[in-house]
Amino acid sequence: MHGGGARGGAVNGRAAGRVIVTGAAGLIGSAVVRQLNVEGTDDVVAVDRLGTSEKWRHLVPLRFAEYLDAEEFFERIAREPGAFGEVATVFHLGACSSTTERDASYLIANNVRRSQEIARWAFAAKNARFVYASSAATYGALESGMREDLDPHALRPLNMYGYSKHLFDQWMRREGLLDRAVGIKYFNVYGPNEDHKGEMRSVVAKAFEQIREHGTIQLFKSYRAGIADGEQTRDFLYVKDAAAVTAFLARAPRAAGLINAGSGRDRSWNDLAHAIFAALERPPRIAYVEMPDVLRGKYQYRTVAAIDKLRAAGWASAFTPLEDAVADYVRNYLVTGTVLGSEPDAASKPVPAFSATR
Repeated sequence: MHGGGARGGAVNGRAAGRVIVTGAAGLIGSAVVRQLNVEGTDDVVAVDRLGTSEKWRHLVPLRFAEYLDAEEFFERIAREPGAFGEVATVFHLGACSSTTERDASYLIANNVRRSQEIARWAFAAKNARFVYASSAATYGALESGMREDLDPHALRPLNMYGYSKHLFDQWMRREGLLDRAVGIKYFNVYGPNEDHKGEMRSVVAKAFEQIREHGTIQLFKSYRAGIADGEQTRDFLYVKDAAAVTAFLARAPRAAGLINAGSGRDRSWNDLAHAIFAALERPPRIAYVEMPDVLRGKYQYRTVAAIDKLRAAGWASAFTPLEDAVADYVRNYLVTGTVLGSEPDAASKPVPAFSATR
């Protein structure tokens, strides 16, 4: 399929072997495969469910040794645990990420049971490193103090997606596996290759369409005293930074347990909207609209990641400033319809900077 099978062990500096990436065609998964490629790793088994969406396009510019549908992959590891030879790293990033999914049984089967299957398989593989996607949604309604060492029994996720991620975190802890793995609590990740996500796309992607069609961005009004319309905040994380953090944590010797992946700084929706207009070189036009009643009681007015644990693991780099990241996303991907990795100068793009204290 896609070339290369000789450079699999570079990802974590441990024993050579293949790298497994589930959710490989998704937003974070495809960015992680691209990051591995840039770092010189292409002995990758890419796993996903492509279905009838266009996310297959995200795989086209990436280098990997084999692609498998998720059902085929799980059947194979159950039938023949050693089918992929020596495995260096398992990035389990595949899941249903819809925060509005109402089928709880589906979320348990997909986000919990399948995750348990691949975790058991990964830990049975000698020397394999297991890195998986948790979520900031596990923190529930918290608006400050989002730290990994909070009492897990005190967390109250606001939707079934967040609860499914919380259940798997809890299972990893009960099984005594969490201290030997990395569960990444991603905050508000946005960037290229999210076109397949429909209503779950970031506000950047949706706002770009709103501007193109109507010239205006719609943001929710504020219903909290002291917070103006559009001044609600989020910890926005560009997907290229998320991928660099993910690859780094796979090889960082001091990284273990649940780790927040956010910028450590919250920015307002107004900031985001102005950045999008600036990227398009258009004057800002923002319309503040009523928030649906169903959201008002559980809407968070602020999220920000505590990233002390990420820093302690050795991540010393700055994150891409919001304005720079939005400009890159809008101008180089949304305007052009380009997928990540197929940029005209992709081969010459530098590896995102990071450093680790070992």
